[in-house]
Amino acid sequence: MLGLQYFSFNDLWSPLILALFLLIAAAYLVLVGPFSERIKGADQATAAQKMMFITGLTVLYLAQAGPFNLLGHVMFSFHMVSMALSYLVAPPLLMKGLPLWVWRGIIRWLPTRQLSFLAHPIVAAVLFNGLFSLYHLPVVHDYVMLNFTVHRLYYIVLFITSMLMWWTLLNPLPEGRQASGLSKIGFIFLNMVLLTPACGLIIFASEPLYATYSNPAVWAEAMRYCVSGDSTALLRSFGGPAFFNFLSSAKEDQQVGGILMKFIQEGIFVSMLAYVFFQWYRKEKREDDDDPYPVEKTGGPLNPAAK
Repeated sequence: MLGLQYFSFNDLWSPLILALFLLIAAAYLVLVGPFSERIKGADQATAAQKMMFITGLTVLYLAQAGPFNLLGHVMFSFHMVSMALSYLVAPPLLMKGLPLWVWRGIIRWLPTRQLSFLAHPIVAAVLFNGLFSLYHLPVVHDYVMLNFTVHRLYYIVLFITSMLMWWTLLNPLPEGRQASGLSKIGFIFLNMVLLTPACGLIIFASEPLYATYSNPAVWAEAMRYCVSGDSTALLRSFGGPAFFNFLSSAKEDQQVGGILMKFIQEGIFVSMLAYVFFQWYRKEKREDDDDPYPVEKTGGPLNPAAK
């Protein structure tokens, strides 16, 4: 299926990285479980929080080291799915999975005063979407895909900026600066707009933009970082990425990738929009219910003593 049968277990699952993710999962479960009992004011994570964190960790592993990582080197459409999983799905799950006391520890450890401007909603949105769009310029994308160290560093920076972007919507600290419901709605629309040009460039291009997915020699070079052995053997065995592309052409694969990225982003942010709106609505309704002096339809406040 999808040509995965032609690759080894090591190529598909990256056992060393899998072991690292399993260690992170085990450390998390100990930290938010038995270890938290030794920390004053620390509550154990709920079952829902544990499920979200482990799910987020699993999604990130599959996208960055599992089958989606390999498929993302073979077809551009899977590359875009991998990007969406890494930066739009995994970060909010990981963030929601951390208890308050862990977040407070992280904030105390980080130089928040010096770097707080990075979490400003507009700065965070421009940083993440700008870096994402820059990455998908053909010359930048092909360079990053062919240079392992740059590739890893760029992906780490993208992940950090995606966390900063999500912070505006998911800030768990009640003592921290909280965006209003209206600000969050505007922020969601801003993110949806900022990613549109990059997706439009990809979807409406008249020819394949990326040599990584259309030039067999460049593709084989890029595959060195996700397969064991001599990647040029892939050329002798399969001729190039077209062998694995079940779509009609590299151009169609590229268009599907752009559409998938935009649809996934729209689906996630529309869901978040609905969540933010209903949270905002409930808050406003609760404040109205708590108001001891509701306003009469005629305009003035009710006087309980008036008859």
